[in-house]
Amino acid sequence: MYRADLLKGRHALITGGGTGLGKAMGVRFAELGARVSVVGRRVGPLKETVEEIRAKGGEAFHTTCDVRDFEAVEKMIEACEKAQGPIDTLVNNAAGNFIARTEKLSANAFNAVVGIVLQGSFYCTLVMGRKWIAAKQPGNVLSISTTYASSGSGSGYVVPSACAKAGVLAMTRSLAVEWAPYKIRLNAIAPGPFPTEGAFSRLLPSAALEERARNDNPMKRFGKGEELANLAVYLVSEESGYVNGECVVIDGGQWLKGAGEFNMFGELTEEGWAELEKARKK
Repeated sequence: MYRADLLKGRHALITGGGTGLGKAMGVRFAELGARVSVVGRRVGPLKETVEEIRAKGGEAFHTTCDVRDFEAVEKMIEACEKAQGPIDTLVNNAAGNFIARTEKLSANAFNAVVGIVLQGSFYCTLVMGRKWIAAKQPGNVLSISTTYASSGSGSGYVVPSACAKAGVLAMTRSLAVEWAPYKIRLNAIAPGPFPTEGAFSRLLPSAALEERARNDNPMKRFGKGEELANLAVYLVSEESGYVNGECVVIDGGQWLKGAGEFNMFGELTEEGWAELEKARKK
C-alpha cells in the first residue's frame, strides 16, 4: 500500500532497534527508502539487523548506547549523524518490562524500567528536539507506549512499565503542543501483545499463559511485527502530516473487550508465582 520511495531521503533513529518491534520498524523503514540507525545495548542483534537491511539494498548503521545515560545519548546521536547525516525521525522503542507483584519489587527493579523507558525516551527526545529547533529543521518523534498507559485500561502486575509508559504518553501529548510551532510532530503507538524476543519469556513464560492470552483476544491471535511497522510508517510519513499528539492502539480490540492486559495474574497461586519469578530470573 506504500510507494517504494515514501521515506526516501529520511534518516530514522530507532532505540531498541536490534530485535522485536524495533527491528521490524527498521527493516520496513529501510525498504521504503529511509536510512536507518539502530541503537541498543547488545552488539549482536544490532549487527544482524544492519546486515539484514544492507542485504536488501538498504542503508543502515548501528551503535550501542545505554539510553539512561544522557551524555551517552548525546554521543550516540552524534555518531549516527556522522555516519548517515542529520536525523529527522526518532523512534523511542527501547523498553524493559516483567510481571511482578508490586509489594515484592525492589527499588532497583522499578528504577531500571523507568530509567530505560521514561528517562531514555525523554533524553533522546530532548537531544533531538534541541538539534531540530536550533537548525530550524522539522522533526518527527514516534514513541511506543502501551494499552495500559492510559487511565481507561490499566493493568496490574506491571507497575514500573505502567508508570514509565504513562509518562512517555504524557510527554508525547505535552510536547506535541509545545513543539508544533517548530514543525516537530510527536505521536505514539500503543501495542497489545506482539511476540518479541525476550518480552514473552518474561511476560508469558509458559505455553498455557501464552495460549490463554491468545484466546482472550477478540481476534484470537497476537499481532505481527509488520502490522505495527506499517502503522509506524504512516505516522512518521508526510501522509500523516496533520496527526499530532495522538496515540494509536493496535491490539486486535483487546482493551475494548476488557481493561487490564495482565490482570489474569491475580489468579495465580503462590506456587504459580514461584514458577513465574524463577523463569524471569533465567
